[in-house]
Amino acid sequence: MIRVLIADDQSIIRAGLATILDAQSDIEVVGQSANGREAIDLAQRLRPDVCLLDITMPGVDGIAATKVICDPTADRSIAVVIITTFDTDDNIHAALEAGARGFLLKDAPPDQLTRALRAAANGDALIDPSVTARLLDRLSAANRGKTPVQPIEPLTEREEEVLLAVADGRTNHEIATELFISTSTVKFHLAGLMSKIKVRNRVELAKWAYETGRTSPTTAKGEADRTS
Repeated sequence: MIRVLIADDQSIIRAGLATILDAQSDIEVVGQSANGREAIDLAQRLRPDVCLLDITMPGVDGIAATKVICDPTADRSIAVVIITTFDTDDNIHAALEAGARGFLLKDAPPDQLTRALRAAANGDALIDPSVTARLLDRLSAANRGKTPVQPIEPLTEREEEVLLAVADGRTNHEIATELFISTSTVKFHLAGLMSKIKVRNRVELAKWAYETGRTSPTTAKGEADRTS
């Protein structure tokens, strides 16, 4: 059972999210809060598997709360998925830098929400495909004309396959299914890719795939159309 904590300053949003999640056989909402400070306190006391946090909350906002909840020095890490109305690039970058494993818009379909929570609970990450496509368009435009960073070692054939799957917005489980390998093997290849390319997360991996011509932003847009 995946234990989830919800934090949003709007009670009707919290109630709606809780209704969607409690209808899932493998998800249980164990707590709710209206601000980031309370979310931090509840997370430390209840130790949920995933915290679903809004960005804009009074006092301590969702980004600041994520930094505390995702503290790598904690005894057991707690995954965070950000859900917000505002998909500005600054918010996306801040959420990823703070340690969030997912970034969704509040108009995302319920199945995408539950996929993001399951992915986060399994150590994976899922970012709203429409957000990823727009972000990568902007990042690719900003870096147009620049020579992409070259890997410190050539990528293996399997790493190339995993890289393209990440750029398509696939989760670890989906990649494992498509390539007929285990999720632990996917994680192994992801770690190798990040080490060779010197990047920190999946968005940067996808960005590098676009910059090196391995795929194009239209791929992510197509993925957004399929999942929305």
